[in-house]
Amino acid sequence: MTNPDRGAYTPPTDAPLSFDARQPVRGTRPAPMMLIISALVLIGLVVAIVVFYRSGVRQAGAAPQAVGTPVGAIKGPAPAEAQPVDPAAGLQIYQSSEGAAAPAAPNFTPPPEQPAARQPAPAIVVTPAAKPAPIPPPVIAKPQQTGPVAALPITPDPKPIPALKPNLPATTPPKPAVTAGGAASVQIGAFSSSALADKGWNDAARIAPGATAGKGKRVEAIQKDGATLYRTAVTGFASRADATAFCDQLKAAGKSCFVK
Repeated sequence: MTNPDRGAYTPPTDAPLSFDARQPVRGTRPAPMMLIISALVLIGLVVAIVVFYRSGVRQAGAAPQAVGTPVGAIKGPAPAEAQPVDPAAGLQIYQSSEGAAAPAAPNFTPPPEQPAARQPAPAIVVTPAAKPAPIPPPVIAKPQQTGPVAALPITPDPKPIPALKPNLPATTPPKPAVTAGGAASVQIGAFSSSALADKGWNDAARIAPGATAGKGKRVEAIQKDGATLYRTAVTGFASRADATAFCDQLKAAGKSCFVK
């Protein structure tokens, strides 16, 4: 019998208990329900995996499984994207057989026109201004004689008055073109005014100062289509190779030129 007055931490007494806790419980202990349920679920998963695997594997001797709609059930033609495509469709294949006519000679484009030779510039002829007509000497009117007059001593004729020379502005002859030693030259353009010609020469000297050192400038006035052009060239190159090198420097800077 238990003592209801004994607390939880009351040391046990030597009084005998109504049962012996060391003796095993009679009968077998039942298996826990959770363990049984887990085993059943595991077995079900294994069976499902095996069935799913065997359904996708074709057995030996079995016919292959049909995929899609049977051909007999199709009533209309297949769509364009499902039809086979001929890889050679749309290709043009040229074949030459024996006895065929020889192909015609190729028609090449004509070569570019060669630049025509430049005509020499006409020489500028400076005509001097016409001299004015000389002024005639003044006419002295003779007095009318009303009566006899005494004879006057005859005096020699006065000296003729020299003709007056008109004051004309002094005409300066045109400056000859400045040239330097050397036969080769490079024409850098034909400009509409002498100011633009000087500017073109200065631009060429600025682009290649070493090549234009000690070189000359030649400006020629020419008539073309009723307009006056001033053809400008850099002269005084020792050889044509030096002139070509200078022209290449101008072309690299975007200018146009050619060696003469």
